[in-house]
Amino acid sequence: MIKPIYLYGADVLRKTAEPADLSDKEGIAALVQDLKDTLKVADGCGLAAPQIGVSKRVVIVDGDVVSDVYDYLKGFRRTIINPEIIEESEEKVTYSEGCLSIPGIYCDIVRPKVITVKYYDEDLKEVTETFDNFASRMIQHELSHLDGDLFTDHAAPIRRKMISSKLQGIVKGKVHPHYNSKLK
Repeated sequence: MIKPIYLYGADVLRKTAEPADLSDKEGIAALVQDLKDTLKVADGCGLAAPQIGVSKRVVIVDGDVVSDVYDYLKGFRRTIINPEIIEESEEKVTYSEGCLSIPGIYCDIVRPKVITVKYYDEDLKEVTETFDNFASRMIQHELSHLDGDLFTDHAAPIRRKMISSKLQGIVKGKVHPHYNSKLK
């Protein structure tokens, strides 16, 4: 089911999400389907459960949306449940990030180039996988949502100052994304 995406200022985006109950297979399957349906109409490359108002440690990423720029992401899709980053590279890279919960704002963000994540997949099988380049970026961005972290929190101080009025505009409802959204 398509859900509204919560926008900057919503309390759920600042909470640390609870682990998903792996014994609730039907509940997890329904949540994953809601994330997929919502992401498809929003035309993003990733979505975390808190962004649709569910404070659970579940995210999805879909590289097809950016495969015109990063051709190696064609067909790259992951459902990541109860993730734990177990290793990250010392090498960092900078990419411009945006977010469905913060429409119209982009910032250069520095993150590790490579990460290794232990998680449960959509079939609730435990997986340990290493991601690099933009796949790593997408996953790190979404995992940050599970800790109540937004990409703008990692922007350079001068950039945060420059976007502060736009962020307040979102809080005041002065944005109208093309997808269903919710402020609180």
